[in-house]
Amino acid sequence: MTPDTDAPDSGASWSTPPAGGIPDYQLGGAYDPASGVTIVGRDRSAEPAPGVYSVCYVNGFQTQPGEFDTWDADLLLQRDGDSVFDPDWPDEALLDTSTPDKRTAIAAQVIPWIEGCADAGFDAVEFDNLDTYTRSDGALALEDNLSLAAALVDAAHRVSLAAGQKNSAEDAAVLHEDAGFDFAVTEECAAYEECAAYTAVYGDAVLDIEYSDELPRSFGEMCADPSSPASMVLRDRDLLTPSAEGYVFETCAG
Repeated sequence: MTPDTDAPDSGASWSTPPAGGIPDYQLGGAYDPASGVTIVGRDRSAEPAPGVYSVCYVNGFQTQPGEFDTWDADLLLQRDGDSVFDPDWPDEALLDTSTPDKRTAIAAQVIPWIEGCADAGFDAVEFDNLDTYTRSDGALALEDNLSLAAALVDAAHRVSLAAGQKNSAEDAAVLHEDAGFDFAVTEECAAYEECAAYTAVYGDAVLDIEYSDELPRSFGEMCADPSSPASMVLRDRDLLTPSAEGYVFETCAG
C-alpha cells in the first residue's frame, strides 16, 4: 500500500489498496473472506473485514434502497413533480446535484457516513453512481457531480480514508485530477473492454468485479488478458453469501 497525504500539515494520511491484491466484493452480506483475499468491499452498514484492506461502499449520488424517506424532497431530482429513479435500480432515486446549495446539503448528509466508515475501521471509501448526470435527461451535468465528488473525497481524506471512483470509465481522468480520487472500483471493465481507461489513470490501484451472468469470454481468459487489472474477482450478480444458492466467487489466483 502506498501512503498519500492531501495536506501535509493536517496530519491526515491514507493508503491505496495493495497492488495486485486479491479482492472480494461483499455488498450482499458480510462473511469471512476466503484464504488469500487481501481486499474486501462491504456496505457502510457492515463492519470492515478484519486483517485485510477494507473498502466502505457509499451510495453518494442516489438514495440507498430503503432510505428514500430519509432525504429531503428538495434534494431529490424531480421531473414533472415526481422523483427521478435509476431505470436499472428502480428503488434508487437520483440526488439533485444541480446547485451549490443542494450539493452542500447532500454532502452534509453523506459526510457523516464517510466519517462512520473511518470510525468503524475501514481503510477506504468508494462512491457509487457518479454518473447520474448521464441518466438525468440533461438536468444534471458532469461538473455538478464533479463538484460534489471533490467535497466527498476531501471529507474522506480528512479522516484518513482513500477515496475510490466507482465506474464512470469515460470520466476517470477528470475524476482523478479534479476530484482527487485515489483508486477505482469497476464493474465489468473486462467484459466491456474498458479496463485500460482506469489503469491508464490509476495504474495498479484498480479493483474490478466481473459478474458470472455476463461473461463474453471465460474468466480465465480475462485474467490472462494483459489489459485486465491485477486485482479482479468473479462474483454472482446478487453478491450472495457463501451459504446461498447461486453464490459465485473466483479469483485470478485460482
